Amino acid sequence: MDFETILDYSLRFALSMICGILLGVERKSRQNAVGIRTLVLISISCCLLSILSVHLAQMGVIKGDPTRIASTAVTGIGFIGGGAILKQGLNIRGLTTAAIILTSAAIGLSCGAGLYVPVVITMVIVLVILFTMNRLEKVIFPATKTKQLQLTINGLNCQEDKIVKVLTDNGIIINDLNVKFVAEDKRTELFFTVKTPDKLDSFKLASQLSKIERLASFAINDK
Repeated sequence: MDFETILDYSLRFALSMICGILLGVERKSRQNAVGIRTLVLISISCCLLSILSVHLAQMGVIKGDPTRIASTAVTGIGFIGGGAILKQGLNIRGLTTAAIILTSAAIGLSCGAGLYVPVVITMVIVLVILFTMNRLEKVIFPATKTKQLQLTINGLNCQEDKIVKVLTDNGIIINDLNVKFVAEDKRTELFFTVKTPDKLDSFKLASQLSKIERLASFAINDK
């Protein structure tokens, strides 16, 4: 192996590692379980598999389609991505992380194939999306977390209009409402399925709801 080949391989691994580090830093900055080491290892290992696939094809060691190694790597990465998707109460988390894991694998494979320009273009696009689209989404769709709000009102007059106004004034979107009346205790229970902003002021909400007449109790959670 000559010096030029060693330099080329070193460049492929270096670029693959840098891309993995950048993606890992972005995930860790959002307190995600998948971080720098995971994405660097995925990117580096896929880079090696891509180099191996090209090398075996050039040497004539394998017969048939030499891209099967790369396609098998993508299939295996799918299991890791699936493990990053978690259901927490009424919310699903990890979809973006799973997509980043797949992106890291694709970048590693591309680095191994020596496709430097497509890798750089992809990284620029991915980083722009990760660091800007999240803020843009929060501006356009501020209510993102699905939660359940339960209120108990003494009597039949639940003053739904006042409750809805308090919720909407706090940036809460109501998706569904179920009502339960307990005749024995003469109380009405309201069950709202809502979407709340990331930075919901729960104390402010509690203060405003406490002014509702005959309100016995209320609770908000994501379970």
